Amino acid sequence: MKVLVVKLSSLGDVVHTFPAVTDAMRAVPGLTLDWAVEEAFVPLVETHPAVRRAIPVPLRRLRKAPGEALRSAAAAIRAALRAETYDVVIDAQGLMKSAAVGLFARGRRHGFARGSAREGLATFAYHTSHAVPETEHMAVRLRKLFAASLGYSLAGLAADAGLAVPAEAQGQGNEPPYIVMLHGTTWRTKTWPVKHWRDLALMAAERGYETRIFAQGPEETARATAIADRIPGVRIVPPGPITALAPVIARAQAVVSVDSGLGHLAAALAVPTIGLYGPTNPRLTGLFGPKALELKSLRPCAPCERAQCRIAPDLVEGPPCLTDFSARDVWRALNVLRFGHADAMDKTGSTVAHGGTSPPSP
Repeated sequence: MKVLVVKLSSLGDVVHTFPAVTDAMRAVPGLTLDWAVEEAFVPLVETHPAVRRAIPVPLRRLRKAPGEALRSAAAAIRAALRAETYDVVIDAQGLMKSAAVGLFARGRRHGFARGSAREGLATFAYHTSHAVPETEHMAVRLRKLFAASLGYSLAGLAADAGLAVPAEAQGQGNEPPYIVMLHGTTWRTKTWPVKHWRDLALMAAERGYETRIFAQGPEETARATAIADRIPGVRIVPPGPITALAPVIARAQAVVSVDSGLGHLAAALAVPTIGLYGPTNPRLTGLFGPKALELKSLRPCAPCERAQCRIAPDLVEGPPCLTDFSARDVWRALNVLRFGHADAMDKTGSTVAHGGTSPPSP
């Protein structure tokens, strides 16, 4: 069976599709699977063993392209999508843009039904629609969509992103143990204060762990530099593609992340991952993995799903709903996640007490 998956972006959405692709690989004999995706995520999609071919669809870049270049690129995308005749085309995004991309392909189109799709008009592009109510995590809904589209049962299929640990993540026996702190995010309301990151890095250093911080772009670089200032064992990882960052994540003892795509990748790689959630709701699109734990704000205004805080509209970083979490709260959560009790990672022998407003919730 030949299948085309259309899931264009973003990083977290792509990662949440991996368990469904793993299901299909295990349940459909002789599966051949191609994936239409934004060009930035082609290397990531290609890491999944079920994917034969990743088809780049550079919609973000084409938004700024002049007319002639846009027409030429659209013709190239159409030709790539029509190079094969597929038995099934699955729009795993449920947006007008993903439905339009699916229309280029030759094959019977499947997608979420009206009321389940993120944009209802997208359903008019499908031959068959499947009702998968928005009451469960997106990764679970996608598993159900793939099963309905390809005609198999999920019974006995455990959720598995199916991502192999990158080869670059192996053979690093002399490397000191470290944690990764993922501080970069698109909204200021999703940031955790620099002081809290520094407190966490200091706690890690005192307990024998180094820290890795990514610096993708000027704003992240400035924040990473401020976090690392005069703290021993903090290393700033230079900018690079996902294929360069994934091995750093995979080798980590643990990851602490704000609501970010790389946090979702860490959870999918089965690295112990703590997610910090304030203005956004992780119930439907939070971390999905066997070793993930989310700290969620208990403030009555959270989650507000706003890029600007109503309580502190002029803030530069760290809204109150995230500032409530201290570094000690996070360290305790790491201990609970990795070892089942609060002081296992504390090599000094002292207990890291929980003193925040929101207890760790699985």
